[in-house]
Amino acid sequence: MESRQAETGNPDEEKMAGGARARRGLHLLILEPYHGGSHRQFIEGLVRHLDCRCTLLPLPARAWKWRMRLAAVHFAGLLAEMATPPDAVLCSSYVDVALLRALAPPWLAACRLVTYFHENQFAYPVRNEDVRDAHFAVTNLTSALASDAVLFNSEFNRTTFLDGAASLLAQAPDMKLAAALAAVSRKSAVLPPGLDAPPTAAPIGREAAAPPVVLWNHRWEHDKNPEEFFEGLFTLQQRGVPFQVAVLGQAFRQTPPIFAAAQARLAGRLLQFGYAERESYHRLLARADLVVSTARHEFFGYSVLEAVQAGCRPLLPDRLSYPELFPAQYLYGDGELADRLEEGLAAGRLDPWQADRLTGRFLWRRLAARYRRVLFPGEAKEAGAK
Repeated sequence: MESRQAETGNPDEEKMAGGARARRGLHLLILEPYHGGSHRQFIEGLVRHLDCRCTLLPLPARAWKWRMRLAAVHFAGLLAEMATPPDAVLCSSYVDVALLRALAPPWLAACRLVTYFHENQFAYPVRNEDVRDAHFAVTNLTSALASDAVLFNSEFNRTTFLDGAASLLAQAPDMKLAAALAAVSRKSAVLPPGLDAPPTAAPIGREAAAPPVVLWNHRWEHDKNPEEFFEGLFTLQQRGVPFQVAVLGQAFRQTPPIFAAAQARLAGRLLQFGYAERESYHRLLARADLVVSTARHEFFGYSVLEAVQAGCRPLLPDRLSYPELFPAQYLYGDGELADRLEEGLAAGRLDPWQADRLTGRFLWRRLAARYRRVLFPGEAKEAGAK
């Protein structure tokens, strides 16, 4: 894959690197205005396993509102300089696809364009629902309408998109819009992001009598509900339950105050408190016993799946995307967290068979062919004709 930042100049098709294993020269162009976190991880995995020529036009993962409003204008200018159209275009939901179609060169109208929704602006949490900017939700809707196919990473994501769109359209006066929603529903599908085979990183050393480890590997933000997580640990601490804690994930300039309080109260139990680079991160996953989420917002749950793949027992709220990912035995209800934490720590890590049973269906090697069929449906038709 060739990745080109917008600042580097004009895309030059003669220099675009094609994969050595590319099948029949099919070319996928990927437009990602928010190239970071799960978006970046998804693209890197897809490119490794798709077996075609891929070109990525990225922008750094910042200023998402500006990306949604103007990235289409930016990308339209870059597409105008391409000498040879790709066979398909893949956009994330931060691209205003309707605007891109309007401004891009004519070849894009005839090119298959697929939009992947890691999240949707109908259900993305805001501090105050009264100040939600409907413009971004409408952009998601018109992007879906202007795409040839729409992919969601979970059924929860797809359902909240369609329900939110129905609610919003019902408020529009003097217009018949039901057909638009039906069109999006027909062209939409759920296709989760993939996992690579787990790395072989050795776990951080542990003495036989060492306490079990609780893992937090989420963003340090309010929508991940860290207050409930740490309150559960404080309860275990008061009960005298032995445990250690690894608090990973990305912190931002404004971090919820509970993190500083927890660092002080759990000081003697902290195995890690802060972001870990990739190798150390995987070693900690291989060391932890129980991965916990208390999220109020989760459209998929990649970090949890990654930890479970490494052998961590999951403990997750019975809401959002989690019930479609994991059996009920790994889910907890309101008011149950502390008791279920204690039970989970006593149960210990998953064995390799259990981990594979829970995560094996998400491996890229099992999903890549499905992505290829969505992106290049003509290839399957040609094979069938032969």
